Amino acid sequence: MDFTYRLLHWYSLNKRDLPWRATQNAYHIWLSEIILQQTRVAQGLPYYLRFVEQFPDVVSLAKADESSILKLWQGLGYYSRARNLHTAAKEIQTLHKGVFPNDYDKIRALKGIGDYTAAAIASFAFNKSHAVVDGNVYRVLSRVFGIETPIDSTSGKKEFAQLAQELLPIKNVAAYNQAIMEFGAVQCVPANPHCVSCCLSDICIANKSNSVKQLPVKAKKTKQRHRYFNYLLLEHKNNIILHKRGSGDIWQGLYEFPLIETQKAVSEKQLLQSADFKQILCQTKFTLTRVSSTTKHILSHQILHARFYHFTLQNKLPLSSKKKYIVVKIEDINKHALPRLIDRYLSTID
Repeated sequence: MDFTYRLLHWYSLNKRDLPWRATQNAYHIWLSEIILQQTRVAQGLPYYLRFVEQFPDVVSLAKADESSILKLWQGLGYYSRARNLHTAAKEIQTLHKGVFPNDYDKIRALKGIGDYTAAAIASFAFNKSHAVVDGNVYRVLSRVFGIETPIDSTSGKKEFAQLAQELLPIKNVAAYNQAIMEFGAVQCVPANPHCVSCCLSDICIANKSNSVKQLPVKAKKTKQRHRYFNYLLLEHKNNIILHKRGSGDIWQGLYEFPLIETQKAVSEKQLLQSADFKQILCQTKFTLTRVSSTTKHILSHQILHARFYHFTLQNKLPLSSKKKYIVVKIEDINKHALPRLIDRYLSTID
């Protein structure tokens, strides 16, 4: 197949030197794939290196406590990836005696691993004939073969998966899968792809029909909702109060300041007069020392509008309220896993 061999030749000349490509260690490959979901290589690489250093194998990751994993993951976002990583490591230790399974179905059954990741691990680590289909692959195939079926439709997923499997070479499966993803990442990029220097330009239907910008097609548009976060930084004698977020929402297991979420943006006066504020502070005497400007933090399906209110407390929180929180030294805040929104805000203040 001309398409396949052209990609393999292009990859041999243009591939980036990345540590997970120089190994067939399934654990390292799995770790890189999870980190690189929703994350650029440049951002993910330092995290990969730190994880490998701190947790060199599946067993060490399985034995770690969740808080240390979340702390190491801090700044990458999509924290469910880290929690699923931990759960899957424990599954490997329990079900497979600490040895990473080499069978696609057994890999696919692990927590947090979907079709793409299972195919990537099976092919990269064990050279199994499973085609990878991620965003880069969708983009390359839709453009080169002129496929207008929406990639987020059931029929589209089936069509692309079948084509991707048909294009696999008999040998060099791992190299080919790496090649098509790399090609989409650095050559056939979403905006302004490098068509002039493309080794596939003469057989690319989108290039011939001037429809590169229209492909791939997506049927559904992501709807984003707005949320309004009012954080209370409650300080008393060099101590500050943190709250651990529970399940069922963003940032599960991460620490934040006491939070009052409102339906819309509120003024300082409205916040201080709200029932939620009075419930948190109860009869505690305080001085409001600072109010931040509004910070916008964009997630995949949500846009957060956050303000930070700094209070100096004259006495400790009543015991009944304190049960919801932990009290830490100000200098120890960064020992806890924090959402990137809070971590970035803290970096801007003294």
